[in-house]
Amino acid sequence: MIKRALPVTREADFSAWYQSVITEADLAEESGVRGCMVIRPWGYGIWERIQRLLDDRIKATGHENCYFPLFIPLSYFEKEAEHVEGFAKEMAVVTHHRLVSDGKGGLVPDPTAKLEEPLVVRPTSETVIGMAFARWVQSWRDLPVLINQWANVVRWEMRTRMFLRTSEFLWQEGHTAHATEAEAVEETLKMLEVYRSFAEDCVALPVVAGEKPENERFPGAVATYSIEAMMQDGKALQAGTSHFLGTNFASAQNIRFQNAAGELELAQTTSWGMSTRMIGGLIMVHGDDDGLRVPPRVAPWQVVIVPMLRDQPEDAAIVDYCKALQAELAGQSALGEPVRALLDLKPAKAATKRWGWVKKGAPIVIEVGGRDVAGGNVSVIRRDRLYQESGKLDSAVVARGDLVSGVGAMLAEIQTSLFDEAHARLRANIAPVEDWAGVEAMFGAGAKNPGWVDVPWSKPTGAALDAVVERLKALKLTIRNAPVGQTGHPERGGGVATCIFTGEPAVERVLIGRSY
Repeated sequence: MIKRALPVTREADFSAWYQSVITEADLAEESGVRGCMVIRPWGYGIWERIQRLLDDRIKATGHENCYFPLFIPLSYFEKEAEHVEGFAKEMAVVTHHRLVSDGKGGLVPDPTAKLEEPLVVRPTSETVIGMAFARWVQSWRDLPVLINQWANVVRWEMRTRMFLRTSEFLWQEGHTAHATEAEAVEETLKMLEVYRSFAEDCVALPVVAGEKPENERFPGAVATYSIEAMMQDGKALQAGTSHFLGTNFASAQNIRFQNAAGELELAQTTSWGMSTRMIGGLIMVHGDDDGLRVPPRVAPWQVVIVPMLRDQPEDAAIVDYCKALQAELAGQSALGEPVRALLDLKPAKAATKRWGWVKKGAPIVIEVGGRDVAGGNVSVIRRDRLYQESGKLDSAVVARGDLVSGVGAMLAEIQTSLFDEAHARLRANIAPVEDWAGVEAMFGAGAKNPGWVDVPWSKPTGAALDAVVERLKALKLTIRNAPVGQTGHPERGGGVATCIFTGEPAVERVLIGRSY
């Protein structure tokens, strides 16, 4: 039986396993403030890779980065009623600007320093950016406005979980203004595709891109689209969203422009975002019972070299050999960038360092001992396939030159293998279901890791949709999205499908599952 590196397995307790990966891989830790975390260097290094790769894609579509304040006047939110209602329960509010002694050794807000208007700690920036757009946009010549900001936001979550739901998290939020509805809708779908391709190409995270139902829309949006990823426990994770806001925010914030005919029109706006929640998805999709497995594109270090030192005279030669190897690897290219190779010279046992990097999920771990130096070899461990079928650690002795020349191909292969494994699991766990009985059978008592169901949907709204939501809630289910690219009535078995909730002809199919 293989002895795993983590104290708990996915099978035994998926939630405890998730927390164990975060701890053992040194990703993050509690901060002392409920719902806020300290992101440690390895976890933040993954975020920096995500940030760099996604930022390049955002800029390639014509957007520019900027920055807006953390504090937003409450009155800005009150102008868009649906928006403020959607975020009201999560808003952190600043009411005073000074503290004074309470006479008992503590501090309290100074009653004389109360703000004239409360300030909301940024939960999202549509309102403050909309006010700026109203100043910037006067003519059709000023459009489109295409901006993005990397920032932190605060949403006061009641039930928190590291990377998935935290009171403060990091993200990017894009905001755009357009002259026509068609341009804004095109922008919304373009950024949805940017998110889909980024998740799959860079994080090796297979997703389904589609439109959210009316009840799941961003507050104030006309339409919301998402990318949904399946975790190893079958639950869905909303990994990114793109919103078509129409003229709702433009009307509230007076974003008007003079068109080519000299008439005043409201601008059409969009917003879209992806956050550190992506790291939570990476953990739950790629992690195993030995810790994290980081796809090479987003790994801070793709290759880690561990010298096997024994406080012997030969140690100096081993270190020199490893330094030369590190330089050679850094001169190679993998996945379009120079290889990121680290030489770990920390004063710890080689086995301890090896398993530390296994738990962190470094794609390739290389061990070098005296025998390797003498033979011009290295011992290579690939994190995507840690064990042989026999249960023995899969450590292959490879000629140093062969490793250096082949490292780019090996990293590309690891990137692909992680995606293929996750993609096969996603496809194997989406089941077409044509009636409610099938849903109940899938998610009834005793069902384990059931995945999602794909059902025909008539797109009900209002009270009819509310009834569907309540019905799903009894099984702890939600509608994830209606995958993009559907054409006509979804048919199975030669006839037009019937919505499993309303009995009316279906106009599309939607995915239903449990979620984070």
